[in-house]
Amino acid sequence: MAESFGVDAERYDRTRPPYPETMVNRIVADSPGPGVLDVGCGTGIEARQFRAAGCTVLGVEPDARMAEFARRAGLAVEVSTFETWDPAGRTFDAVVAGQAWHWVDPVKGAAKAAAVLRPGGLLAAFWHVFEPPADVALALADVYRRLLPHAPDLGSMAQRPLDGYQVMFTKAADGIRAAGGFGEPEQWPFDWERHYTRDEWLDQLPTSGALTRLPADRLAEVLDEVRAATDPGGFTMHYTTVAVTARRTGG
Repeated sequence: MAESFGVDAERYDRTRPPYPETMVNRIVADSPGPGVLDVGCGTGIEARQFRAAGCTVLGVEPDARMAEFARRAGLAVEVSTFETWDPAGRTFDAVVAGQAWHWVDPVKGAAKAAAVLRPGGLLAAFWHVFEPPADVALALADVYRRLLPHAPDLGSMAQRPLDGYQVMFTKAADGIRAAGGFGEPEQWPFDWERHYTRDEWLDQLPTSGALTRLPADRLAEVLDEVRAATDPGGFTMHYTTVAVTARRTGG
């Protein structure tokens, strides 16, 4: 699944939400310098934001299609998984990962980050937790439960999403502790909202991991059911973007 998102890189980049500027600015402020390594950079959504904040960004991305899209935006990207990537002696002030660290081995990834971070450098892995209004969540969960009974996470959309994501945040923090070389991990939450029309939401849905590998006819069936269950005027999505962070120790 980790390498399925490039099937429609343009749609992914167009529809996936950016990250809160408050989070980007805090990571930049808490890093000892402007050198950023973006792990699993995808099409470059967060890389462009860090570049706009004054950083020099190098991306590492396992999907060549996503990497090529990011390069067209002027980003430097090397195609590799993070665990096997060769830093060639390069070091960085921050290692970041947006919607990607769960595809990285939590201990090996943290150890690799520690190896390429300068003393005092920051590791920041962050994810969007989305929470639609209760009526929308119930309707969408019903569609997924009927049509995608084996899909991860989507069937629990009507539950408290932040609680479900906490397992992933804890796994990332435990991996950092096990790898060593970092201070105690922290969680930084950032709350924000975004309004989606029905068409905007339907445009984004095919970029979710449970849908990227569906045959075209099956995907169309899911989207038709979601369209029927969603008000044309759309809805306001509540997001909490959570960054799991830790500072590199030692000299």
